[in-house]
Amino acid sequence: MRVFASAEARRQFVVHALLAALVVAGVTVVLGDRLSLLTDAAAVRAYVRGFGIWAPVVLIGLQTLQVVLAPIPGQVLGVVAGYLFGPWWGTLFNMIGIGLGSALAFWLSRRFGRTYVERTIHAEVLDRFDAIVDRGGLSALFVLFLVPGLPDDALCFVGGLTPIPLRRLVLVAVVGRAPAFFLVNVFGGLVADGDLPAAGALFVVVTVLSLAGYLYRRRLVALLDGTR
Repeated sequence: MRVFASAEARRQFVVHALLAALVVAGVTVVLGDRLSLLTDAAAVRAYVRGFGIWAPVVLIGLQTLQVVLAPIPGQVLGVVAGYLFGPWWGTLFNMIGIGLGSALAFWLSRRFGRTYVERTIHAEVLDRFDAIVDRGGLSALFVLFLVPGLPDDALCFVGGLTPIPLRRLVLVAVVGRAPAFFLVNVFGGLVADGDLPAAGALFVVVTVLSLAGYLYRRRLVALLDGTR
C-alpha cells in the first residue's frame, strides 16, 4: 500500500525531511558547546520547569499539529516528552495532543470530504481501509491503531470519512495508540536517567515491533478485510 497520493506528495515529504535535517544541522553548528546541556537531564528538566505550564502546552500543541501536518514523527515527540517529563507525565501530555490532533483530522476529513483526503493519502489506502472499517467497524480501526508501523495519522483521515461518531473515533485513536507512545516515553525516561542498557533493549523491542507491523501490514489488512 502506498501512503502518499502521488510522486509529488512523496517528493514534498522528502523535501520537508531534508529541510528538517538542515535545520537540526544549523542549530547544532550555531549552538555548539551549548548542546552539551542536553546530556544533563536534571539541568534540562529544571530549565523546562522554569517555563511553568507553557512547557507541556507547547508539547501538546506540537503533537496536535504533527497528526494533521506530520512535520516530524509523533514518536520523536514521545521520546522528547519522556526525557523532559518522565514516562507517565510525558505519555499523558502526548496523548492529549494525539487526542486533539486526531479530533481535528477526523473533523477535517468529515468536513471537506474524500477529495480533501485524497490530496495527501493515496486512493488505494482509502479504498482498502474503507472496506475494513465497513466490515469491522471500530474494532478493526482499534487494531489498526494498536499495531505499530501502520500509518496512524492517515487512519485518522480515513476514519473521518466513516459515519462513526467523532467522540468514539477519538477514543479509539487515543486508546489504540497509547501503548506504543508509552513505550517511547519510557525509552526517553530511561535515557534521561542514564540507564542506557535498558534504553537500548527497549529500543530494540520497539524497533522490532514497528518493523513487524510494517512488513506484515498487508497480511494484517487482508485479514481484517476478510481477504487473502
